[in-house]
Amino acid sequence: MPQVAGLGELSRLEVYRLAGVGLLPAETEDDVRAAWRSLGDDTLVVLLTPRAAAALGDLLDDATAPMTVVLPS
Repeated sequence: MPQVAGLGELSRLEVYRLAGVGLLPAETEDDVRAAWRSLGDDTLVVLLTPRAAAALGDLLDDATAPMTVVLPS
């Protein structure tokens, strides 16, 4: 798994691939939660689309979770 991951709608994340971000495309809430659970221990930062952040809700409050950055809408 990449150290920096992008999670959410592919159309919002594609540009980050050029910077070496590993993309985890997820269009539905279930897909977002499944992708979040698939993150490896080596993932340090996750770029989230606003919809992905909303789908994760309280899961983002876990102190053991990677650092997250929500992209502007």
